[in-house]
Amino acid sequence: MSTLYAVLFYVATVILIVGTGMKVARYARTPAPLKIPVSPAPRTKRGVWFRMFREVAFFQSLFKSNRWIWVFAVLFHFGMLLVLLRHLRYFTQPVWWWVDLIQPIGVYASFAMLAGLGGLLLRRIVVPRIRYISSPSDYLMLALFLGIVISGMGMKFLMPVDILAVKQFFLGLMRFQINELPAQPGVLIHLGLVAILMIIFPISKLLHAPGVFFAPSRTQVDNAREFRHLSAWASQLPPLPEGIPEPEEGK
Repeated sequence: MSTLYAVLFYVATVILIVGTGMKVARYARTPAPLKIPVSPAPRTKRGVWFRMFREVAFFQSLFKSNRWIWVFAVLFHFGMLLVLLRHLRYFTQPVWWWVDLIQPIGVYASFAMLAGLGGLLLRRIVVPRIRYISSPSDYLMLALFLGIVISGMGMKFLMPVDILAVKQFFLGLMRFQINELPAQPGVLIHLGLVAILMIIFPISKLLHAPGVFFAPSRTQVDNAREFRHLSAWASQLPPLPEGIPEPEEGK
């Protein structure tokens, strides 16, 4: 069982890193032929950085759009962030001081994560227009996250596991050694669901996380009146055939 999970996590890690890297490279190469920043948009690059910070840290657009969804999204995302940071203790020896510091907070952040996921799932079931546009993959993603959270909370509050053995297993994987993994149902279910999430991440809607940094509607400067927008690929196009007039500057 330990070897099976070791191979599973090696494969999942490669797919997560390579797959996500390929998608991000594809996003970076995708041309943006038009100026399409969503108004009101910043007129300087510094303003764009500030806008992206508000978007990533506070979900500004979602806050303006729907307060209830914003609350659930904040609970889920920030709860998940704290839980992930708390899990760094399984990959570091000695454990960093600030990881030790957030351990109690990370435990209860799982409740916030669970509440956020429950709200987002309930919204897809109850709100007719959201239910209409929801695909099976939307429900499966939420169910997968719920499975991970519930199995993790079960190990913490109901079925304690040998966390030292789990830590030795992952520290061993980082050194290409396969140590014994506790064959407890909670551990196997939790880690199996995490590995599935890592494998499907590059091909799922979860890629909105890096994708927001390449959205031209958010990352472009609103300076179309001052400068002509010309994509790098457009500047390399051959001149227009004879007889077709060049567009006048500024039109």
